[in-house]
Amino acid sequence: MLIGVPKEIKTHENRVALLPSGVVELKKHGHQVIVEKNAGLGSGFPDELYVNAGAEMIEKAEDIWSRAEMIMKVKEPIKPEYALMRDGQIIFTYFHFAASQELTEAVTVSGAIAIAYETVEKLDGSLPLLIPMSEVAGRMAAQEGAKYLERPMGGRGVLLGGIPGVRPGNVMVLGGGIVGVNAARIAAGMGANVTIYDISLPKMRYLDEVMPANIKTVFSSEVNIRTGLKEADLVIGAVLIPGAKAPKLITRDMLADMKPGAVLVDVAIDQGGCFETSKPTTHDNPVYEVDGIMHYCVANMPGAVPYTSTIGLTNVTLPYAIQLANKGWIKAIRENRELELGLNIASGKIVYRDVAEAFDMEWTPITKFMTALT
Repeated sequence: MLIGVPKEIKTHENRVALLPSGVVELKKHGHQVIVEKNAGLGSGFPDELYVNAGAEMIEKAEDIWSRAEMIMKVKEPIKPEYALMRDGQIIFTYFHFAASQELTEAVTVSGAIAIAYETVEKLDGSLPLLIPMSEVAGRMAAQEGAKYLERPMGGRGVLLGGIPGVRPGNVMVLGGGIVGVNAARIAAGMGANVTIYDISLPKMRYLDEVMPANIKTVFSSEVNIRTGLKEADLVIGAVLIPGAKAPKLITRDMLADMKPGAVLVDVAIDQGGCFETSKPTTHDNPVYEVDGIMHYCVANMPGAVPYTSTIGLTNVTLPYAIQLANKGWIKAIRENRELELGLNIASGKIVYRDVAEAFDMEWTPITKFMTALT
């Protein structure tokens, strides 16, 4: 199979979908790899490393898209790339379709085979291709939140860890999953008082046992969230429903209960955000203010630390890419339930139910779709 790796063009997205070592592995399986010039440079992997690994370097993205049978990316295609997608071409990347009807329609019209990193799912319900980036985003959420609490950045001037004689800051983490746990650990390590809100009592019992003493758990309900917001300096939104829009846990009217200059960090923004007042931002212009509350809603947070993020991501995506290349997407999906759950749109059909429901579009059950291929 001919595999193409274009350079990411989303604002300040410096990650790359394949390492030079990944090229070596794919070549060992008899596949060809073409890589756009400078695709890995932002992550610290210059072209010469790809050439030495056996990749062919390509000057123009259009040539990558027109030649490759499978495209490997990090972020979803954006407008300039919509016309480059083609019928039957495998695109293996983060899509987050439920956050964009425009993208969903563009991929549907293209006839491409969209396999989304974020919905590849193991039997235990874990999301192996989302975990490493969730770890990065969670740790960054506490870091960025602490920065934007500084007065020159627009925040209320609170040092999360406090000092002797001065109380530490209060951090609310909405969601006790991978993002939430990593955010809580970093915030707690800074010395903040941290509260994780979740709806799973078994999870909260577990977190109470293993987390530091300055991390508490509270059942997530509207009343409890409203109560917590009154004292919060930093709120980190870390909720996830795989493939679906994130629930709006903080509405605009709740902002009135918060301290002026408090900070909201919405890590769920890729899935539409879990705050009503959230809108996607970029690393160029990461924050904005609503009703006196700072909002940080960068949709590709791990792109700010591309060396770490690229290695973490490609460690987990490469084995699946090899399966797709070795077997073709139809056979790979039939033989691997994890990849089957990753298939969101194929040949003009939306086969992932939550994506179709997000925009009231037609849904074709994947079993029906796969049966029709025989």
